Formats: sequence, structure tokens, C-alpha cells
Amino acid sequence: MFSPRGPSLRELCVQALSSVERGYDLLAPKFDHTPFRTPSSLLDATATYVSGLGPFGKGLDVCCGTGAGLSVLRDLCPDGITGVDFSAGMLAQAGQACPEATLVRADARDLPFDGEFDLAVSFGALGHFLPSERPALFAGVHRALRPGGVFALPLGEAPPVTSPWHWATLGFDTAMRLRNAVIRPPFVMYYRTTPVAAVQRDLTAAGFTVTVAVLPEPRCRLLIARKLP
Repeated sequence: MFSPRGPSLRELCVQALSSVERGYDLLAPKFDHTPFRTPSSLLDATATYVSGLGPFGKGLDVCCGTGAGLSVLRDLCPDGITGVDFSAGMLAQAGQACPEATLVRADARDLPFDGEFDLAVSFGALGHFLPSERPALFAGVHRALRPGGVFALPLGEAPPVTSPWHWATLGFDTAMRLRNAVIRPPFVMYYRTTPVAAVQRDLTAAGFTVTVAVLPEPRCRLLIARKLP
């Protein structure tokens, strides 16, 4: 449910008719009051699981948005945390939420890091990348990690066909594909292009060894991708 402090339907329509970058610049001040923010229960479950894989030094939040995921890194990475996003508006909000973080404006498909981090995370952003773009994204994360580094990526499971969410996500993705067929620039946001098995294959192809854990968060799997030592 939308918060009274969240965006109006008109504001959401303006966002959806913009590019991804411009849309999130517009939405940023109210993003944390929408259902699109990663729920705290998922952040906490991820942090609890990943804490057993450390210790870690430096952490990276890929597509950090308003900084929700930086809170996970803050408690796990005592040597410093960095958030990267290509929306200046979202980074401005992240700076307020987590002033101790280093924030970098960059395209996640071309991350400007090389062997700097022990832990990387990403929450709720994978639907903004077409399947054909995942290899560049994962290659950049692999390059950003030190040998033995971990990339933690939670993914929701596809809802069963009997669930209302199945039809809601199908309808949303269909609407976005129709929108992108007739309006430029495209707004890439799909819920049904990131099945766990496909993402696991892409991570493996990028050079990671991958395990899949079950989180208490409903219908959620946590992919743990480790760069070989």
C-alpha cells in the first residue's frame, strides 16, 4: 500500500514515461514511501545470513538507490562502504540516509572498480537490466571484488499461477513491454526476467561459484556468488 507521503498516481505516470535515470531522479524524494523500497525484513534476513560468511573489510552496494542496502553493509564492513547508482536524485537521498558512505554515480554495466571490495550486495535492481545486459553487470561486480570476495543477491521466487501476484507481475511486465514498444527512451523494469536458475548461470559464466540459500522472507532465494581466491 502506498504511504500518504508517497508519490501520487500522476507522479508515478510521469516517472514511467521518463527514462529510468530521469524517472528515479523524479521519484527519489518519495521513493522510501512506496512499496518499491526493499522491505526491512529482507534486508535484515540478508544481513543475518551474510554475517556468517565474513569477516569483510570494504563493501559495495550495486544500484544503491536511496541507501537501504547500505545499512546492511554498514554493520558488516568496518573498512568502509560504497554505493553506486546512476541516478543523481537517488544518490542524494542515499547521502542523507548513510552519510558515512562513499557514493559514486556510474552505470552498473560499467563499474569503475578493480579489486577493491570484499562484499557486494544488490537489492531490487536486477529487473532494470535486460538478460543480455547481465553478463556486463556481473563481470563488473566480479572485477570489483577481491579474490575470495562475495556478491550477495536476493531474488524473489516467481509466484505460482494460482497467486494474484502471478497475474499482477504478468500484467505489469506486459504493460511495460507495450510502453517500451511505442515510447522512447525505454523504461526497463521487468519482474519476470530474473528467474533464479538463469541468474545463477550468468553468475557462473562471469567466474563466480554460486550457492543458493533460502531466506525467511517469503518466496525469496539468496544467491551467494563467490570470486575464486
